[in-house]
Amino acid sequence: MRILLSLIGLLLAASHVVAAGPPPAKVVLGDVVKEDVSTTQSVTGVLYYERVSDISTEVVGLVEEIKVSQGDRVKKGDLLVRLNTEILEREIALNRTRIEQIELRIKNAEKNFKRLERLFNSSGVSEKDFDDALYSFQDAQKEKQAVGDGLAKLLIQQRRSLIKAPFDGVVLTKEVDSGAWVQQGKVLVSIGSSDDLFVRAPIAENLLQFIRLGENVQVVLNAFNKELEGSVIGIDPVADIKTKNIFLKIKIPSMDLVAQNMSANVFVPSSEKRELSVFSRAALIKFQGKDFVYSVKEGKAAILPVNIVAYMGQKVAADNPYIVPGLPIVVEGNERLRPDQPVMVAGEK
Repeated sequence: MRILLSLIGLLLAASHVVAAGPPPAKVVLGDVVKEDVSTTQSVTGVLYYERVSDISTEVVGLVEEIKVSQGDRVKKGDLLVRLNTEILEREIALNRTRIEQIELRIKNAEKNFKRLERLFNSSGVSEKDFDDALYSFQDAQKEKQAVGDGLAKLLIQQRRSLIKAPFDGVVLTKEVDSGAWVQQGKVLVSIGSSDDLFVRAPIAENLLQFIRLGENVQVVLNAFNKELEGSVIGIDPVADIKTKNIFLKIKIPSMDLVAQNMSANVFVPSSEKRELSVFSRAALIKFQGKDFVYSVKEGKAAILPVNIVAYMGQKVAADNPYIVPGLPIVVEGNERLRPDQPVMVAGEK
């Protein structure tokens, strides 16, 4: 009897739990505000580097070492290519030895000139001998200067044999490898500036009236589904002759693991500003390809469809008449909610 009574008690307790249902879901609510904003339109653009340097050599030589590969990121001043300087170093050593020899000649010529100068002042030597000593001294000085200028040129060539990155960037192409003989002007590598990453996005010419230089627009890199904020810098001065599209130039922050010509969606203004309902983008949920938000009504989750007409970073704007200020919208905890599920408000944002 005791066992039977225990089983009956367990069954009654279980039936009570089932009848009570799951506990209320904890949610955080956000506000709806009215703002004057433009509706936006999504267009697809491509990434490119606005500043690209085709780095070439100023000296003839053999490529001894190439320090980078295509796709590598480099810092300003990093060594890219080293040319063989063995012969150049010998010429530099030879010029330094010649300068030392000339310095000895200068010392001797100077002593001889000063000696003859004293004799000339006392009429102990002819004017010709005095002039010859002066010119010999001056000639040795000029010869040292000429050899010094030649040495300076060789040292410049030696420095130019170490080819370095002119700015922070990414290696777009590599045209040579170790062992290649290169002439002056030969392109070795191409580098795109990481501080000049842009999106080139086409828009219909009738949308240009809604674009303002310097304004921020939402950019989504399709490869990573990553959202960025870009700034409209300007437009290409030539429109497409067939479509009449205008190309916007949109600057985006520097990023790793991006490639030139990758695609990006850009949300550009497509109307004059008007009053719309604005709320946190975190409130959006997708269901069967459409946008919804959850509100709270009588302690339960109420799902509402929304028509998003503008994306503004972490906020969105909708034009539904029932999305109004004062409507509580769930911004946290909405991922697992179901319609009519009991909720418990844990806070507000």
